[in-house]
Amino acid sequence: MNYRHHYHAGNFADVVKHLIVLALVEAMQRKPKGFFMLDTHAGRGAYDLALADRGDSLERKPEWPDGWGRLTATENRPELVQRYLDAVEAFGRAETFPGANPYPGSPCLVAPLLREQDRATWCEWQPDEFELLRDTLVCRRGWRVEQRDGYEAIRGCLPPVERRALILIDPPYEAEREAEQVWSALREGLRRLPGGTFAIWYPMTERVGEPAFVRRATSETLPPTWTAELSVAGTRSLLKMRGAGVMVVNPPWQLDQSLAPAMDWLGRHLAQEAGGRGDLRWLVPEK
Repeated sequence: MNYRHHYHAGNFADVVKHLIVLALVEAMQRKPKGFFMLDTHAGRGAYDLALADRGDSLERKPEWPDGWGRLTATENRPELVQRYLDAVEAFGRAETFPGANPYPGSPCLVAPLLREQDRATWCEWQPDEFELLRDTLVCRRGWRVEQRDGYEAIRGCLPPVERRALILIDPPYEAEREAEQVWSALREGLRRLPGGTFAIWYPMTERVGEPAFVRRATSETLPPTWTAELSVAGTRSLLKMRGAGVMVVNPPWQLDQSLAPAMDWLGRHLAQEAGGRGDLRWLVPEK
């Protein structure tokens, strides 16, 4: 695997993913009953953006200045965007992670939000990344950090005793058949927990555009599903990755109403070329 996320940490794709994950966790916690959080591709848990600044080529230059960095200079932010910024800044102030410019991955963004009744399992298959994740997350009762294939974890962890779950599927999409694996994992997860909330992050590239599972969602039988996408450039752009999105199956009720304005705002503030935008669209409407 050649993927090294610390060069991408804090970029626009991270921003949209983490903003939606934060919103999903908050929505799951509207009910007092606990829920189970499964992160299938957790990575190392947190990143030092100062290391990304030491890129060794133009291709390896840091990407956070056009993502997280832009947001810190904005004003009059939507409430959801402000809560995301507050969560990232709180992680930096906590001084639990060594680094000159700490930035949380999904595990370190979510962990401080979990209640006593909420459980979580974070999976990472790559040995080096797993060791860093294990050292970064101090587990408490009900939390597990496992060196494990995330797709297999869906079979092994579902259904949870809580019967409520948020499953984040966030692979690097380097494997040739990754999108097919995602689709198979989603179908297996829904078979085991039909009411589970599944959040699938994906890149929008010049070569592929949206992955096949987004297109298939509209033609195959799925529960209510929407996707929130952030494009930093139009479809004719030569950027290798012009956007990113999160497809959410069984989304919490009315979450789209608070998220849509935030996506529109992100599209206007993070666009890098003409045609940049943020939106939310239903693939399978609620009945």
